[in-house]
Amino acid sequence: MRWWRVLVVWGLIVLAETLQGMLRQLWLVPWLGELPARQLGVVSGALLILLITWATRRWLRLRTPAQQLQAGALWLLLMLLFEFGLGTLLGYPPERLLADYDPRTGGYLGLGMLVLLLAPWLVGRRRHDGD
Repeated sequence: MRWWRVLVVWGLIVLAETLQGMLRQLWLVPWLGELPARQLGVVSGALLILLITWATRRWLRLRTPAQQLQAGALWLLLMLLFEFGLGTLLGYPPERLLADYDPRTGGYLGLGMLVLLLAPWLVGRRRHDGD
């Protein structure tokens, strides 16, 4: 497995998620409100992750379930560091950052992170293109 490829695709995912978050703040938050917009953002973010993973599946060359899950675990670790690092830099208190992961308060980001973890494996299982 070429780790640099896994890192490049993670960068694409971060870029797409960042743009999606900016658009969500501009358009969805005023229309739906903060919490529903964030919840919808989890769904659209999960779809973006799966789409990017699918689009780069051949280039990634993750052949085995172990490689796929290792790549997903790296993406998850890097994304958590990114999310909490950026949130801290933007001045969000830890309680606010953790609330996004608490389904009891409407935070479903944990489901999005699960999709991120499993995306390479899910896409790898769905191979129909002779890879």
